Amino acid sequence: MSRREFPKGFRWGTATAAYQIEGAWQEDGKGESIWDRFSHTPGKIKNGDTGDVACDSYHRYRDDIALMKAMHLNSYRFSIAWTRIQPTGRGPVNQKGVDYYRRVIDALLDAGIRPFPTLFHWDLPQALEEAGGWPCRDTAGRFADYAEAVVRALGDRVPHWMIFNEPGVFTTCGYLLGVHAPGRRSLADFLHAVHVVNLAHGEAYRAIRATKPDAILGTAFSMSHCEPTSHREADVAAAERWHGFVNDLYLRPALRGEYPRIYREGSPESEMDVRPGDLERVRAPLDFIGVNLYFRTLVSDDPSDSKIGALPLNGGFGGNDGPKTEFGWEVWPDALHDMILRLTREYDRPVIEVTENGCSYSDGPDAKSMVHDERRIEFYRGYIDGVWRAIEKGADVRGYHAWSLMDNFEWAEGFAQRFGLTYVDFGSGRRTIKASGRWFGQVATENALNESPEPLRTR
Repeated sequence: MSRREFPKGFRWGTATAAYQIEGAWQEDGKGESIWDRFSHTPGKIKNGDTGDVACDSYHRYRDDIALMKAMHLNSYRFSIAWTRIQPTGRGPVNQKGVDYYRRVIDALLDAGIRPFPTLFHWDLPQALEEAGGWPCRDTAGRFADYAEAVVRALGDRVPHWMIFNEPGVFTTCGYLLGVHAPGRRSLADFLHAVHVVNLAHGEAYRAIRATKPDAILGTAFSMSHCEPTSHREADVAAAERWHGFVNDLYLRPALRGEYPRIYREGSPESEMDVRPGDLERVRAPLDFIGVNLYFRTLVSDDPSDSKIGALPLNGGFGGNDGPKTEFGWEVWPDALHDMILRLTREYDRPVIEVTENGCSYSDGPDAKSMVHDERRIEFYRGYIDGVWRAIEKGADVRGYHAWSLMDNFEWAEGFAQRFGLTYVDFGSGRRTIKASGRWFGQVATENALNESPEPLRTR
């Protein structure tokens, strides 16, 4: 591999989410979210962990921005907690919540780092869940009101916005599988939630456009390049249906005003309460596509399933040819390369930002307080090379964000999985930049991936 130089102006950053890092769960007028309720429910989170304190970034955000500055990063993807802005998901704005995010944004700008906020990263106000949650059509309007309020309050400082983070994950895990908040297990609730989220996406897009016409808008979609387990026609067709389910169920409605044909016999619209005019309302001609990707998916035909009829290998977390992270996810860098190129082909060369990509390894500090996480460095080396190869083939990729800036509350896994470029001692809150963070900082500084590893600075 020769030196990989990225385009001038390419953004290098990290990503986080409010519930996973902020803590201060009842401070300054913040309301209860579904993740507050879910994590406080016994048996839902590994080891009984909660995000009540998490990384305490609500109070330590300046320290966290200093970490990014030490790594020479120029973009920070974070999320805004709906319940800090509207404690019950409706009504007047909580000024203390607005002021907090204004302080964060101003500190980022002072550090020369682009603020890159996400309006919704899974933390629905509990009051809205009790009123029906995402399966309820009224929630779409509530979300549009919230999005307008945030952009009206902060849009003078922030040009780039993401509307949602991974709608495919929070609907599937929260309403179909029940492993994430709010913990429902209902196919009907899931299908209704899919459509309401798409309605909310379109309504929020238009509300933001009316408030700030020059806003640069996107959404971070969870994606996985889907490959058939064999060349059999049935497996190839199953992989395409699964692609529609995991990659296109929210993107295609936004960009083309239609649902993908994920069923053997068409799309699931008849089960989703799609009403006249809705397919126009879900449209959101985004300025960029955010790609969150961690692994590929290998798919075979499932004759026993009359609907999607697709069976993902290993639960959908990759194949068995590459090494595995400690989360059991296959490391397969071509997955990101291939997904970017597919989007480039199918959506007329859109602007793309890699909004999440990362891996979980538990390496901790040694006797000298150094964290030598070479496996993470090799993971990033492979996936960043995949991004470069996609750019060389014509993809318009503008940025790459590592998940995550620091170890944090990893949803149902609690604090058991560590994805950070920075090690966090959750008892004291102390942060230590890992070897991978130093390495990533060198990549950002040079805007290039070197042929061989450079000596890692340790201080």
